Amino acid sequence: ENRPIPEPGPNEVLLRMHSVGICGSDVHYWQHGKIGDFVVKDPMVLGHEASGTVVKVGSGVTHLKPGDRVAIEPGVPREMDEFCKTGRYNLSPTIFFCATPPDNGNLCRYYKHSASYCYKLPDNVTFEEGALIEPLSVGIHACRRAGVTLGSKVFISGSGPIGLVNVIVAKMMGAAAVVVTDLSASRLQKAKEVGADFTIQVKNETPQEVASKVESVLGCMPEITVECTGVQACIQAGIYATHSGGTLVLVGLGSEMVTVPIVNAAVREVDIRGIFRYCNTWPVAITLLASKRINVKPLITHRFPLEKALEAFETTKRGEGVKVMLKCDPTDQSP
Repeated sequence: ENRPIPEPGPNEVLLRMHSVGICGSDVHYWQHGKIGDFVVKDPMVLGHEASGTVVKVGSGVTHLKPGDRVAIEPGVPREMDEFCKTGRYNLSPTIFFCATPPDNGNLCRYYKHSASYCYKLPDNVTFEEGALIEPLSVGIHACRRAGVTLGSKVFISGSGPIGLVNVIVAKMMGAAAVVVTDLSASRLQKAKEVGADFTIQVKNETPQEVASKVESVLGCMPEITVECTGVQACIQAGIYATHSGGTLVLVGLGSEMVTVPIVNAAVREVDIRGIFRYCNTWPVAITLLASKRINVKPLITHRFPLEKALEAFETTKRGEGVKVMLKCDPTDQSP
C-alpha cells in the first residue's frame, strides 16, 4: 500500500488492477519460498492471473488508451532471441514473469506492464473472465500440444483449476469424450459441471487399475492424456492408460525426479510432451469468451477484497473451492 505509483516506460502501460486470481504457485511461494530453481530472496509481490484498467500509457503505445479494460499476459520476453523468432517466446530463458523471483507480480492497486502483453477486453467479457484467461491459457497450450481434435478421447488426470480448464478446452476443440480422475468428489462434480463426460474418484487403486478404469468408462484407451497433478502415481497411470501411438502431456509439476514405466511408453510409441506455461493464447481465449463458446465463470468459487488477501490465501491453501479471486479496486461497485 505504501509503494509509490510506478511511471510507465515508453512501451508500457500503468494499470489500476481489478481482478487477480490466486494460483497454487502463489501459495507455494508464500509457504515454501521457492519452486524448483526459482527462490524468493527478497520481498516479492504475488499474483499473475490478472486484469485491470489502463490509467496511463507510455509515449510509444498506440493500441491502448486510458479507460481500456485489459487482460494481462504475465510472461514478457526481455529480448528477441531464437525462441521469440520461432513463436515460442515462453521458452525464452530471460523471460520476465509476474510473481516468479525476482519479478514482482500484480496483486496490488497499481501495476505497470508491457503494453504488447496487455489485451483489450470486449465489453461483454468481465474483468474476472479476463483474469481467468491465464489459467485458461494453460489448457489451450496443453490441448494444442496434445493434438486434441474432432472425436478425440481424452483422459485428464486431476480436477483442480488446471484440470478443469483442460476439460473446457478439450471439449471446445472437439473431444468426443473426456474422463477426469481425482481424489475429491466435489472437484469431480465441478468437472461434470464444466463438461466432463465421465469422472472416476480415485482411492487406493494402483496406476494400472486406474488405467483400466479409464479404458472401461471410455470403451477404449484414450489417444490423449493430460496429466495435471505432477504426482508420480498419476504420471504412471497416464502412461499405462494412453493408447499405443497416443500422446501424454505433462502439465502438473511435482518432484524433479520421478519413476515411470518408460519402456512401456517407448515400445508402445506413447509420445510424452511437456508444457511450460503458454504462448500465443490470449487472442484466441478472448475470442472464445466474447463469443460465449466457453464459460469459465463456474470456476470462481470465492471472492475477497484485496484487504482480505491473507484470508483468501488461507482459503486456497486449505483447498476450498476451485478458484479464489481477489478484487483490487475498492471504487468499483460491479458484482
